[in-house]
Amino acid sequence: MADERLRLGVNIDHVATLRNARGGALPDPVRAALMAQEAGADGITAHLREDRRHIRDDDIWALMEATSVPLNFEMAATDEMQRIALRHKPHAVCIVPEKREERTTEGGLDVAKDERQLADFITPLRDAGCRVSLFVAADRAQIDSAARIGAAVVELHTGAYCDFVAEGETAKASAELGRLREMSAHAHSLGLEVHAGHGLSYDTVQSVAAFPELRELNIGHFLIGEAVFCGLTEAIAEMRRLMDEARA
Repeated sequence: MADERLRLGVNIDHVATLRNARGGALPDPVRAALMAQEAGADGITAHLREDRRHIRDDDIWALMEATSVPLNFEMAATDEMQRIALRHKPHAVCIVPEKREERTTEGGLDVAKDERQLADFITPLRDAGCRVSLFVAADRAQIDSAARIGAAVVELHTGAYCDFVAEGETAKASAELGRLREMSAHAHSLGLEVHAGHGLSYDTVQSVAAFPELRELNIGHFLIGEAVFCGLTEAIAEMRRLMDEARA
């Protein structure tokens, strides 16, 4: 399993953030998606938030039409988002928690608490042919619930680990990495496909990419920020190199 190529999904939300900061059409997130695809991304991730702070409805149409790699459509578990996902039928739908006041997604879903509602919510998406993923913390109860309700994938929230590394909290980072590693193996043992993402950078990606059960990483903000200095193609190429090195 460790020699299987780890997929890279590139999140282009924050190209849209730059566009929306001034208005107009530039920079174009679809152009970023095409560049990412050309640079070797295995998929494109886009989060259509309730307040449309970055990705907009017409971006989803354009991304579906322009790209040939799979689209991972991140969304909250709301009726509006379910309707949009069923209209587009993207390759993958990742359900994430969403609070209007947060800058970015702050934690994982509480699947254990909302198990019945989420089971009902994902059923039509699964029936429509979408690969349903749930974004969760490295917590056994959440992963067990995700398996029970029929999700195909769990995406482990790596944000806490990345924050501890950035803050120099070595012991806490090591403990969180251990939890991520243990829960990656646990999710795989339940038949779930395992993904990970949030906050990953050149400094943190290899420790996570080395988990043999992982099949996909979704990385956005860091790559878009790094692209300001070296270009998107170069940023993705370096991330791809580090991921491949970790799996070697």
